[in-house]
Amino acid sequence: MSNITDTGLTNRAYDILRTLGKDADFLYDTIGKYIQDAEKDGRQDLVDMWKTIKQDREKHIRLLKDALEKEIHQ
Repeated sequence: MSNITDTGLTNRAYDILRTLGKDADFLYDTIGKYIQDAEKDGRQDLVDMWKTIKQDREKHIRLLKDALEKEIHQ
């Protein structure tokens, strides 16, 4: 059994939440600006790259969300 902190969270749940927060911050606060900057500079290659990264992060968030739900309901 994994350690449970004073908050009642397992180390696994904490790890998932922490990673989910970082990915969400990047996805919702940062990547849009990067895409706009690349568009402004006419760099479609960078626009495409950032959009691919955005899709990957969205997938990561779904995976993390599913993992957190399983962790909570164990």
